[in-house]
This record gives sequence, structure tokens and C-alpha cells, in this order.
Amino acid sequence: MSREFPIGLTPPDWLVRNLRPQQTAPLNWAALARAALAMSLPLAVGLAAGLPAYGALASMGALSGVIGDTADAYRMRILNIAVPQLFGAVGVTAGSLVYGQGWRTVAVITCIALVSGMISTIGAVSSVSGLLLLLNAVIGAGLPLPGTWWLTPVLMTGGGLLVLLLALLAWPLRSGVPERAAVAAAYRTVADLLSANDGEDGEAYDRARHTVTQSLNQAYDLILARRARHRGRSSELTRLLAQLNAITPVVEVAPAVRVARRAGKPLPPEIPAAVLHIADAVETGYTGPIGLALPEPRNETGRAVDHALRHLAEVATSPDVDPRGIDDRLGRPAALGIRTARAARTVVLSANSWRYGIRLALCIGIAQALVSLVPVPRSYWVALTITFVLKPDFGSVFSRALLRALGTVVGLVVAATVLAVVPRGWWDVPVMVVLAPLVPALTPRGYGFQTAAVTPVILLLSDILNHQGTGLLLPRLLDSLMGCAIALVAGYLLWPESWRTRVGDRLADAVADTAAYVELAFRAEAEPAARARLRRRLYRDLSVVRTEFQRALTEPPPTGRRAAAWWPLVVAVERIVDATTAARVRVRHGAAPPDPAEVDQVTRQLRELAEGVRRSEILVAVRTDLTGPPDSVLEPLRQEVAAARAIASPH
Repeated sequence: MSREFPIGLTPPDWLVRNLRPQQTAPLNWAALARAALAMSLPLAVGLAAGLPAYGALASMGALSGVIGDTADAYRMRILNIAVPQLFGAVGVTAGSLVYGQGWRTVAVITCIALVSGMISTIGAVSSVSGLLLLLNAVIGAGLPLPGTWWLTPVLMTGGGLLVLLLALLAWPLRSGVPERAAVAAAYRTVADLLSANDGEDGEAYDRARHTVTQSLNQAYDLILARRARHRGRSSELTRLLAQLNAITPVVEVAPAVRVARRAGKPLPPEIPAAVLHIADAVETGYTGPIGLALPEPRNETGRAVDHALRHLAEVATSPDVDPRGIDDRLGRPAALGIRTARAARTVVLSANSWRYGIRLALCIGIAQALVSLVPVPRSYWVALTITFVLKPDFGSVFSRALLRALGTVVGLVVAATVLAVVPRGWWDVPVMVVLAPLVPALTPRGYGFQTAAVTPVILLLSDILNHQGTGLLLPRLLDSLMGCAIALVAGYLLWPESWRTRVGDRLADAVADTAAYVELAFRAEAEPAARARLRRRLYRDLSVVRTEFQRALTEPPPTGRRAAAWWPLVVAVERIVDATTAARVRVRHGAAPPDPAEVDQVTRQLRELAEGVRRSEILVAVRTDLTGPPDSVLEPLRQEVAAARAIASPH
């Protein structure tokens, strides 16, 4: 007979969210194979040469390369892996030069932490670069490394570049394939969006639309970043960009399809099937006639869908694209030198950059000072823990500290088995072949899973360098707990971030931009490209807001509770954008345009809502007085705005 848990034993929601695995794509078997080979080969070479410690150092470098091996496009892999390796080489060199020098070591590592924290706020590549700069500096300052001062950075960089070399082997045979696959993947998410049925929870469409946003962001970033490195107009990239732009009208009709479905007019299944058929043509690079068995359109929404799909099929399978007619919907990135100068200026002048850099430097300085005063064996692990926990773009500091502790415990259990059962020597190679692929396999599932996978690998390599066996286990656990405690106190509790500045301002900006989008959508003289750019930017910004809210949901009260209260407003704003797009599609395909006074009323209400969100950290009462002709194309939009303003009022 089953029994329910008492209320007091029920885990809180924020804890459940932290421990729940993230949804992830199928395993990347090529990445798993690269990890196994790149991390075991240096060990085998080192053992064969009678220098296992050198092999362990190269494997450590390979581990950082495996963690950074996240891009699909080959050109992006060069940046994601090679650039951080250079920063890592600088870090380990600086750290090793101050090894065992007491307070000088503390001062140098603290300064490196400041620089690392500041450059980590720029972007994805700089974030990993800052991480490796500090991690390797801590390792160099905390471990007695073999050989001369220059040998360790060479070995570790070589291990990371081995991962890059393995990743680039297929480039001559698969050039352009990842970019085509990204565009095709975006098409398939749009097909899922057209098929999405709200069901019982009413959120299936919202989840599908969020997936479309992420997929389009990834595809645009991939293609525009590569295109920025071409001085001329690459015909291949121009065609890919045209294919991405061509899916925009289909995305725009999706909200209208949702409205029609709610009115009892479901979309014929031939429509999503046609999008999937075109996606297959894009992925294979097919150019030629493509048969579309589309039903006869019977209303405004049907005409919009039919027009968008026929345009999509024409562009997606056309062998030649006029580059003069291609508009970069997200804006073409500036040249690398200009972006570098902008990033440097941002680092120096940004308050957020200095705040995070000082925060990280404070925690690292406390850790280094503590282990200098208290005899902690292999104390570098304390600073390593802080470095991982305090990453600015990896999520909530609180949840990462919790997951770090739990992941370390699980990893130590695996490491204990390996260190106690497997003798050191050639047996380390097959063990590494088994352990290394767990890093890319488990990393997408969440930080706790990544920690559980990385911990036994690091401990095995550390044992090859120090020969401490199972004596490493208890100190590693204590060091990790100390690092988590320092990060929680000095990096979290002492820096109480305002809910309004952290999340509220971003949401308020999104609401204000939504008002601007409503205004532009029904302005007769507005350029279609301008509407598309604003809508894409708005969806991207809302995706960032959604991510920040989801991070906040993993924190304990009051932050987590406040995020849960505001979360429906995020969804409501996304639906306002959808309703605006649906209304615009109806107008473009025959519906009567709204009166300018109706548009002004909606935009005024949205701007008032934005100001209310910006001024408050709690839900506040706002007035709702939206009226207008019930047969207007703006009626669904007015309902969504009224719902959003009702959500913003306390119940």
C-alpha cells in the first residue's frame, strides 16, 4: 500500500529544478570518439616514452579542448578551441612562475582572477578563454610541474590542439555541411511549430516557438559569423542566408495558424510535411524542381501559408541567388578588428565587467589566502572550484555551488573505484578511453552531470602526477566544499543583486520593444526588412529573458519565488508578439487594417506596462481599459495585452 510523503519531506521546487537533467539532443558520437582518442593518446605516448607525467599534462590540455568542442561549424571550432588554449598557456606559465612564493602567489592569482572575470563577460569564446586563463594559472601555482617553465604550456596547449586537429580532419570532405544542417534544423523546428497543438497544458506552442527562436539564433550566428570573415560575397553563404530569410514568412504565419486552430480550423498535415520535405532538400544541397502537394487555400491564413511555402520552396532550391537582394536580418557582424576593439572598450568601461571581475578576484583572493595560512593538501582545488562555480554565463551561483558539491561526491565515488582497483601504468589508457567520452556525453545534461564526469578524469591525471592514490579523495571533497562555501558567501550572499536590475529591467525593455514592434507592424510606410529585423531581435531578447528567469527559478526564496510569480508575464509578452505578427499577416493577405487610434491605444498600454515593470520588484496593480471593434484584426492582440496587464496585477 503506497504512502505519500509528509509535506515537510517534500523537496522544494527550486531544488527539484536544480536536480532535473536538462533536455538534450542525441549523443554526438564523433565528439565522444574525439574525446576518447585525444585524452588517451597522450597518456599512451607518455608511457611509451617513459614520461607518464608529460602525457598527463597533455591529457589535461586535451580535457579543456574537449570541454570547448561545442561548435558544429569547422571555422567556429578553430575559435572555440584554439583561442582559449592560448589564454590557458599564458595562465599556466604565469602560475608556475610564482609557485610556492607565498603572498606573491596570492597577489598574482588574484590579479589574474580579476582579468579573467572581466574578459569572461564579453562572449562565449572569451568566457572559455577567461576560464582557462584562471584555471591553468591556479594549476600552475598549486602543482609542482615537471620540466622547465615552458614545457608545461607547450604540452597542455598541444593536448588541446590535438582535439582541434581531430575535429578538423573531416573538414575537406564536409565543408559547408554543418551550416546546411543548421538551416535544415531551423526548418524542422518551424514544421514542429506549425504542427504544435496546445493540448491540456496550453504551453506546447510556446515551447515549440521558443525552440524555433533558439534554432534560428544558432543558424544566423553560425552563418553571419562565418560570412563576416569573407571580404567578398561567398555564393554558398549568400544562398544559406537567403534560405534562412525565406523561412521568416512561414514563422510569421504560425501565430495566425494557431488562432485558426483554436477557431476549429486546423492546418492540413500536408503543410508541415512540405516544410520537412524542403528541409531535406536544404540539408542535401539539392537544387532543382521540388513538388509541393499543397491544399487549396480557403481563407486569409490559408493564403498566407500557401504564399509563404511556395516562396520558401523557390528560394531553398534555387541554385543562384542575387546577393544584392539579400538582407542580413540580424545585421552583418563587423570586421574582427572592430569587434575586438569594441570588446576591449566594453571590458574597460562596463560596470558589469568590473563588478564580476572584482567578485571573482575577491573569492579567489580569499581562497588563496586561506590555503596559504591553513595547511590544506593540494589546495589548488579550492580555487578551481570557485572558478567553475562563479562563471557568469553558466547559471545561478547558488545552484552551481549545490550541483558542484553533489557532482563532486558522485565523481569521487567513481574515482575511488578507479584508483583502488586499477593499477597505475598502461591500464590508465583503457580507463581513460572509457572515462573521457563521459565528459561530452554528460555536459549537455547539466553542470552537476559535467562535474561528475570531469572529477574522476582530473583525479586520475593528478594521481599520475603526484602518486597519492586514494589519498587524493578526501582532500578533494573537503577542498570542493570549501570552494563552494567561499563562492556562496563571498560571491553570492555578499552581492545581493536587485531583482529589478537583474531581470526586471530586461523584461521592461522587452515590453517597450514590443510596443515599438506593434507600432512598426501597422505603419504603412515601414520597410518589411525593418519589421523582420525588429521581430527577430525581439524574439532573441525574449529568449535571453526567458533563460535568465529559468536560472532564477533554481534559486531558493525569495528569488525563486519571485521569478515564479513573474514567469507568466514573460510568456504573455511572447504571445503579444505572436498576436501582433498574426494580425500583420492577416492585413497583408486581405484583412482590413486597424485604425491608427487602435494601434496607439495598444502601444500606450504596453509602454505603461513596461514602466510599471521597470519601477517594481513585486507585482503591482495596473489599469486595463482596452476597447475596440470586436471584428478588428487587433482584437486577439488586445486580449493578449489585457491578459499581460492582468498578470502584472496582484491577485
